[in-house]
Amino acid sequence: MKPNPVLLSASFAALCGFVISTHSSDQNWPEYNGNGARSHYSALNQITKENVAQLKVAWTYASGGADTARNRTQMQCNPIVIDGILYGVSAGTQAFALNAATGQQIWKTDIADNGGTTSRGVTYWSGGNEKRIFFGAGKWIYALNANDGSLITSFGENGRINLKTGLERPGADDYITPNTPNTIYKNLLITGARVNENETALLGDVRAYDARTGKLAWTFRTIPAKGEYGAETWPVNARQNFGGANAWAGMAIDRDRGIVYIPTGSAAYDFYGGNRPGNNLFANCLLALDAATGKRLWHYQLVHHDIWDRDPPCPPNLVTVTHKGKRVDAVVQVTKQGYVFVLDRVTGKPLFPIKETPFNFPGIEGEKVSATQPIPTLPAPFARQTFNAGDFNAFVADRDSLVDVLSKAKTGSAYIPITSSMTVFYPGTDGGAQWGGAATDPSGVMYVPAKEIPVYTSLIKKEIPKNTAGVTGAQLYQINCAACHGADKMGNHDGSYPSLANLEKRLKPAQVETILQNGRGMMPSFTHISDAERKSIIAYLSNQENKESVKIDSKTQVPYQHTGYNRWYDRNGYPVSQPPWGTLTAIDLNTGRRKWQVPLGEYKELTAKGIPPTGTDNYGGPLVTASGLIFIAASRDEQFRAFDKETGKILWQTALPAAGYASASTYSVNGKQYVVIACGGGKLNTKSGDKYVAFSLP
Repeated sequence: MKPNPVLLSASFAALCGFVISTHSSDQNWPEYNGNGARSHYSALNQITKENVAQLKVAWTYASGGADTARNRTQMQCNPIVIDGILYGVSAGTQAFALNAATGQQIWKTDIADNGGTTSRGVTYWSGGNEKRIFFGAGKWIYALNANDGSLITSFGENGRINLKTGLERPGADDYITPNTPNTIYKNLLITGARVNENETALLGDVRAYDARTGKLAWTFRTIPAKGEYGAETWPVNARQNFGGANAWAGMAIDRDRGIVYIPTGSAAYDFYGGNRPGNNLFANCLLALDAATGKRLWHYQLVHHDIWDRDPPCPPNLVTVTHKGKRVDAVVQVTKQGYVFVLDRVTGKPLFPIKETPFNFPGIEGEKVSATQPIPTLPAPFARQTFNAGDFNAFVADRDSLVDVLSKAKTGSAYIPITSSMTVFYPGTDGGAQWGGAATDPSGVMYVPAKEIPVYTSLIKKEIPKNTAGVTGAQLYQINCAACHGADKMGNHDGSYPSLANLEKRLKPAQVETILQNGRGMMPSFTHISDAERKSIIAYLSNQENKESVKIDSKTQVPYQHTGYNRWYDRNGYPVSQPPWGTLTAIDLNTGRRKWQVPLGEYKELTAKGIPPTGTDNYGGPLVTASGLIFIAASRDEQFRAFDKETGKILWQTALPAAGYASASTYSVNGKQYVVIACGGGKLNTKSGDKYVAFSLP
């Protein structure tokens, strides 16, 4: 880490007039999503239904690093607050500390090796007189002194651990990043990470490290080794041939019982599993592990043999419910499909029946589809499950042509395997629920944001020339890049995958090379291809004539590639489905019954035409308080709202400097309650930003 000219110690900050209170009455937001239960809940009640309309901006912090010219930087950080100090992550992926009452910067890192990360926050640990911040950036977890942000060089390798170490396998690439905060159990730092979703993915093992030394304490193999439980659900030598099944979404921890609850990702490749027949444990599972040893206590597989990218998107919630007249400690997992799995926290037994349901759809040639999938009977899905011709909205443009397109597609059910025909996902590939997750309150009610926008894709044969043939940059682009950025380089409509047309006007070849080497945001690195292949792709993207062809020796076991995550919009830019397109839903987990559902977000121009608020695509989670409020941004209309948690009525809203695709935090300093949100934008074709905005009562 380079020295930072604005680095201030806590003592120096105090001398400058910064109030860093450690008063016992201060209320913290000490970890990701508020606590180990990931409840997004606070007992603070100074801001109420009666006075929430009086909220004003208390302070604004410009974190730095926003790429406003290209709309590509984001901030998904849920900041934590410990004794009057707020810790977060900037748009430029640097950790920082602020005076939580004023927004004045105390310290900020200047880490160079932080590529390929969209960070959701940091982790705090204390022991004796030590206070540490653990910060995931690039492939590293850094240990920082919480007082001044300096590296703790006694941890790991000069202050950091390399998460790739131990996850290598033949044919894998280098891409790994700890984008979700880690989980603390005593002196252990329990970690997962994001890896590539293609067949070059690294292994997805869950690991725990000593929080003082960085030494590896235990490993749980999410793809079992030969002879281990679950190995029979894979082909032989699975750990040599497959990656993924990684814990990218975060974890919950029951510290009293010493159990950590971990949702796991899909096996790679996400959309074809003909080369990995079987249910593929422990991919797509909710795992309960002994937090001290990593020993499996129980698991529940949420999707068998996933070929739809339907892995759980967020940490589970730990909540106590009244079930059949008894108080039961439960763990609750929401899914991209819009399902809610409610399980006994100790045994893993479902509290409401879950039916193994047949889905008799043939897969593409070579695929071996699971005969059944687990479907909860209660709670009912919080997102609609089917999309048919009658589900186009009343004002959709070009209805007749869209109906004709849909008539030739595969649609109308969950778990339809992707084939060479257009296949419709509803809800879309990233939710239903998404990484922002759900909130729960002590009464056993869950509040979950979701989106309901159809997505379509298909599988096409990979056109990989024999290694005796030369490959052009255009061909390499189609093999490696077109699935996301489009065969025509135009990206997709909502900007999730940006256009690469005329890239030479925005980026120099050296900058493109850096992105291909390190990854960026949600884009993985391309270290698994040769230097010559990367240079040929760069030349093609830069519209530079390249007469030389490149020879490749492809060892792919996956004969198909998908044609992109295509959210379905009409030519006017609106989702083709019936609104609501984004929702906020309250579910009583005691009974499994829905309390209410309301739209989340709006298109003002449609509202002005007399169309009721439609909701919008959204990213980020809710915050619920003891005073009966739900705070949530998340929507693409760049608004921050407070809802009545009993009715779903909007009680307050305000415009943000950029969309808040993050989860809000609340805390109290010197008796004053604050609510803070990261306003990073950068997705869904909305502008990027770098501001954190805190609100309080006058």
